[in-house]
Amino acid sequence: MISLKVWQFPKRANLCLSRQYTTKSKRVVLSQDQDKIKNYEPKTTDAHTNRVYVWGFQETGALGLQTNVKKAKERYTEMVHHPTRLQFSNNNEITDVTAGYGFTAYAVKRSDGQTLFGSGLNTDSQLGYQVKGNKKDPANLDVIIYPTAIQLPRLQGETDEDMQVKSMSAGRAHLVVLTQNGTVFTMGNNSYGQCGRSIIEEERYSGSALINRIAQADICGADDELVAVECGQDHTMLLTKLGRVYTCGWGADGQTGQGNYYSAGQITLIGGDIEKERIVRIACASDCVLALNEKGDVFGWGNSEYGQLDDSADAVTQICTPRALQLTKGLGKVKDVAAGGSFCMALNDQGLVYTWGFGILGFGPFVEQTSKPQHLLPPLFGRNDFSNATTVVSIGCGVFHMGAVNSDGDLFMWGKNRFGHLGLGHKKDQFFPFKAAINGKALKVAYGVDHTIALCRPHI
Repeated sequence: MISLKVWQFPKRANLCLSRQYTTKSKRVVLSQDQDKIKNYEPKTTDAHTNRVYVWGFQETGALGLQTNVKKAKERYTEMVHHPTRLQFSNNNEITDVTAGYGFTAYAVKRSDGQTLFGSGLNTDSQLGYQVKGNKKDPANLDVIIYPTAIQLPRLQGETDEDMQVKSMSAGRAHLVVLTQNGTVFTMGNNSYGQCGRSIIEEERYSGSALINRIAQADICGADDELVAVECGQDHTMLLTKLGRVYTCGWGADGQTGQGNYYSAGQITLIGGDIEKERIVRIACASDCVLALNEKGDVFGWGNSEYGQLDDSADAVTQICTPRALQLTKGLGKVKDVAAGGSFCMALNDQGLVYTWGFGILGFGPFVEQTSKPQHLLPPLFGRNDFSNATTVVSIGCGVFHMGAVNSDGDLFMWGKNRFGHLGLGHKKDQFFPFKAAINGKALKVAYGVDHTIALCRPHI
C-alpha cells in the first residue's frame, strides 16, 4: 500500500507572499514607477484657435467645401445636412464670418497680409473682382466654390493690421466691411444705394472691379468712430461708439429709418426716438430693423406687416422713423435682439428668449402668429436638473429660421428647413428649438437665407 504525503509550505514561506513596507519605503517604491506613467496629451488637428462648421445649400458654393469644379456640379453635392468642418479653417485663423444670399465672407489673419476671403455667388461682384484664365483673356467667376482672397484697395502706408476686419455684414448681393483703421469697404450690387455711393442707372455689377472705399471721418466725423456694420436685404446700417446709427440703401419699407420711403445712396445719420439714445446693437436680416440701447430698451423701424413693431389696432405696416417699441416693455432688460423676414426675437438679462410675429416661432406646429412676445421655456435650450445654470447668451436669425447659443456653447435651431440649413440631418421644418451637432463651442453664427456658418472654439 502506497501512502501519499501532502506537502505543506512552511508557515514562514507564507509571510513571503505579502511583503511589508514602511511608509517611507512605500513612497520610494512608488517614485520608482513615476517615469513609467504615460501622460495623455490630446492631439489637435491644427494649431488655430477657431474652427468653422458649415451646412445647408451647397450648390452656390457658399459653404466653400468643394475644391473640384466637376464634383461641385454633381447632384449629390447639392446640400449638406449636417454641420461639416471647413477645411479652409484648418489652414487659416478665421476671426469672423458673415453669410449673404448664397455667399459667405471670412475675416482671417495670415502672414501674407490677406485679411478677407469669400466663397459662393459672385454674380454682382459681391466677393470682389474674381477671374480665371490668363490675364489677357480672363473669364469672370460668377460662382466661387472655395474661399478666395478679396483684394481690398489700400492707401500708401496702410499696414496689414490696419486692414484686419473689425466688423462685416452681407446683404442679398452686397458686402460691407469695416477695418481696424475705421475704413469702410463696400462691394456688389448698388441698385438702391446700399453700397453708400450714387446710384448709376443700368450699372453693370458682374465682373466689376469697383470696391467703394469710405473714410470713417466722412461718415461720423472726427469725434466718433465706427464699431459695427449691419446689412439688411438691400440696405446698410453703421453703428458708432457714441451709439449713433447711419444708413443707406433701399427704403421702400422704411428700413433706412430716414423718415421717407426712398432709396438713398448717401450715408445719413438717422434720428427719431433713437436720436438721444446710445444704441449698442442693431439687427436686421431682411427689411425689419431692431435696435437696442445701453439700458436694454428696444427700438424698431421698417416692415411691420405682421405686427413685429406695433401690435395696436390702428398700427401702420411700414415705419420710416425709428420708434421705441411698446410691445417689448414687459420683457425686462433686453441684451440681444434679432429680426427676420416676418418675425422678431429678443433675449433678456435672465436668459429668456422671446419671439413674436409670423412664422415658425418655436412654440410648435400650431402657433404661427403672435403679436405679443412669448418666451420659450429654458429646458428647450439645455437647462435641466443636472445643468440648472445653463442659459442662453446670444440669439440670431435668417429670413426664415432662428437660432440661440447657450452658455455651454451649444447651438439650438428652429424654423424653415427647405435647404437643410438647420443642420439637423433632414429637410423637414423644425417647430421647436433643437440642438445642432457641432463639434465645438459656438462663438458666432451667421444665418444666410439657405445656409448657416458657425465660428467655433474646440471643446478641449
